Amino acid sequence: MTGALIGIALISLGMVLTPGPNMIYLISRSIAQGRRAGLISLTGVFLGFTVYLAATCLGLTAVFAYVPAAYTALKLAGAAYLLWLAWNAVKPGGTSAFQPRDLPVERPAKLFSMGLLTCLLNPKIAILYLSLLPQFIDPAMGHVLLQSLALGSVQIVVATTVNGLIAISAGSLAAFLAARPLWVRIQRYVMGTVLGGFAISMATDRSKAVVSA
Repeated sequence: MTGALIGIALISLGMVLTPGPNMIYLISRSIAQGRRAGLISLTGVFLGFTVYLAATCLGLTAVFAYVPAAYTALKLAGAAYLLWLAWNAVKPGGTSAFQPRDLPVERPAKLFSMGLLTCLLNPKIAILYLSLLPQFIDPAMGHVLLQSLALGSVQIVVATTVNGLIAISAGSLAAFLAARPLWVRIQRYVMGTVLGGFAISMATDRSKAVVSA
């Protein structure tokens, strides 16, 4: 079980450090409205993680294994969203996630709900819970529900900690990049390329949802 916990922790760390909807939203909100707004948004993201974990433990995600079309639709929708993010990063006049912008000041309830929705619609998180998490569960050890809770809790702790650090440091990093326009441009194109690559990979992936026995 220790090996499985370490494995899911490493995968979670790699995924959360890869630019995606959660990271982009938290960075943008923290820069535009301050650290407090970013951390409030993070509480919504945290609830989104918890919802996915609860769904996995209750077996609701098995629907995607038995209805392949639904799983395919989820991946295609996620790929389209990533392509849209990539285009907004590289298009003429596009902006970096770390570039200050004028976003409307939202109330805490709206910040929370936007963070929750961003997480629930995040294709990376959906795929992690639908396809990856069950592969670390060993039915022979028994207590499948407890294994799912333990593994999912590790993912939530890793993702929430890293996202929290991103929200807190986004303003400082934005100020650093503001004095270096070339770096901003490079960062923007790198992010767009990475997001586009993930979108293509997701759209062409033929793997099926895996459900623990």
